[in-house]
Amino acid sequence: MLFCNSWGREPQPLVAVLLRLEHIWRESMAPRPFWKGYLKLSLVTCPIAMTPATGDGDKVRFHTVNRKTGNRVSSRYVDEVTGKPVPDDKQAKGYPTGEGKFVLLDEDELDAVKLESTRTIDIDMFVPRDDIGWIWLDKAHLLTPDDKVGEEAFCVIRDAMAATKTVGISRVVLYGRERAVMLEPRGKGIVAWTLRYGDEVRDETDAFSGIDKDKPDAKAMTLVKKLIDERTRPWNPEMADDPVQDRLLKIIAAKKKKKPARLPAREETPEPTGGNVVSIMDALRKSLQAETKTGKGKS
Repeated sequence: MLFCNSWGREPQPLVAVLLRLEHIWRESMAPRPFWKGYLKLSLVTCPIAMTPATGDGDKVRFHTVNRKTGNRVSSRYVDEVTGKPVPDDKQAKGYPTGEGKFVLLDEDELDAVKLESTRTIDIDMFVPRDDIGWIWLDKAHLLTPDDKVGEEAFCVIRDAMAATKTVGISRVVLYGRERAVMLEPRGKGIVAWTLRYGDEVRDETDAFSGIDKDKPDAKAMTLVKKLIDERTRPWNPEMADDPVQDRLLKIIAAKKKKKPARLPAREETPEPTGGNVVSIMDALRKSLQAETKTGKGKS
């Protein structure tokens, strides 16, 4: 079957047209860079584009609505004491110094402490990748060269980090704040991880200090290892699906059709396993028996 378009070109096979439409659709659905700037190492500079590695565009979102009128409810800043709305030009940033007292900072004072350039990732230093623990990693972004001219410089920086097993450390303004970022080579590109601020990271030693250091019972360990082996399978992204999202969509669809929504049944909170070896062993044996009967284990 041939398809003739309206631009006067030669007829094209329908399959070719459909493939072209699919390509256009995929390009339109691909995430677009939300940040463009430059990657800089000493005197080497190349234009780059940054795209978030994750997104939540398909998540169910709600608006706050007036139940009586069905109209959306808007939020406004109001004076806490007088209750009157405060216009934008009358709002200021205040640092609390006591009960009801604040030090006010002007916009020019806030701007003075920001980075001079918000569009350049200037690599200040390199550190061994293994030195940065998982807890420091915040949000991942994909870095790609933004033109063919700068692609060589981008690839040289990327491959040199990979060869030396190091990552670059820099600072950049993202989401309205100056952030430290870690640049990690990955495949043909670079992943820019925003790093958590130092005062956000807690030492796990304090949290784990109260846990008994004695080794668990050897027989219990053997049974748990068997349970782990029964439930081990290759990673699949579907394992991280959001079941709440699907349930919400079903409820919304039912309400659109004016049907009563069927709420999912809640699972009862399981009772904790007893604190002695005998009860734990009994629970583990029953667990393994249940795995065999229900076929939850590896196929």
